[in-house]
Amino acid sequence: MTSNLITRPLARESLPFTLHDVRLAIPAHCFQSSLWRSLAYFFLDIGVIAFLYWLTALIDQAWFFPLFWLMQGTLFWALFVVGHDCGHGSFSRYRWLNNLIGHLSHAPILVPYHGWRISHRTHHANTGNIDTDESWYPVTESQYNQMPWYEKLARFHLILVAYPLYLFRRSPGKQGSHFMPESPLFRPHEKWDVITSTICCALMLAVLAGVGLHYGLGFLLNYYVMPYVVFVVWLDLVTFLHHTDVEVPWYRGEDWYFLKGALSTVDRTYGFIDPIHHNIGTHVAHHIFITIPHYHLLEATAAIKPVLGEYYLESKEPIWKALWQGYRNCHFVSDRGSKIHYQGPQRSSRSS
Repeated sequence: MTSNLITRPLARESLPFTLHDVRLAIPAHCFQSSLWRSLAYFFLDIGVIAFLYWLTALIDQAWFFPLFWLMQGTLFWALFVVGHDCGHGSFSRYRWLNNLIGHLSHAPILVPYHGWRISHRTHHANTGNIDTDESWYPVTESQYNQMPWYEKLARFHLILVAYPLYLFRRSPGKQGSHFMPESPLFRPHEKWDVITSTICCALMLAVLAGVGLHYGLGFLLNYYVMPYVVFVVWLDLVTFLHHTDVEVPWYRGEDWYFLKGALSTVDRTYGFIDPIHHNIGTHVAHHIFITIPHYHLLEATAAIKPVLGEYYLESKEPIWKALWQGYRNCHFVSDRGSKIHYQGPQRSSRSS
């Protein structure tokens, strides 16, 4: 058990509060997006990214590049979070603007905006459901035992660089690609949305290829590939820690319903990074109400804590320690039962 996880096990029966109860606790303005505030965060991220490129080109010293990779990769991650708001419609009230800023935020970091948006919608509609969740859901013990070594390697040991593979292949047991409109992820009427985002990513790849041909592979590695790797690590780290802990329950069949599943996530703090990546660690409130803009999540979280009480999951563990515990102890869940928890090779069953 994580020593600082503030939680008690969720009950098998219905929760003692409703979605309406939780919504009433949150100030009404938290559900309202501010167009100018949202745009300010987008342009701030773009501005800092541009400044870091200018500064690095000005310094142009080998010793500075590792620091640049860390800073720029973190800003790529912050830019992803802005596109994340666009995908949920919490960036603005205008769908066309959400789609425009979403593509401007995601295409430069090779994320197919609509493909990701649609699969992420499926994740939020099925969070905590062992059968229908879309991303970072556990495999069963029997599935784990039948996995070939290379699949176990990718799933359990390369967790911090798995995101590009997920975009192309999805998670174990699921078919399809985020880039292909015929993928089972998508409905027929979403075809052109998916194609549009795939074309945007292809254009970005063409730009990168041109940069590499003109300036050389070393230039491309230093100014794009390494920051991109840092971005992928951030994305996988935060997403993994949102959903992976031995105290987070998973449900099957009729034992699952939306609010119960939405609470199957953990709020975490990343220290001074929190305002840089737009407080994305406040994930419980986001799971319950996806239309709350990121800049209202702290206030919304404080408002719902008294209502959720012991059902609110929050970790005070240092991030490195939480990652290590998840890496060691969270490999699979029981094949049977509901309200089941992660187990590792050395953990006994906790199914109920």
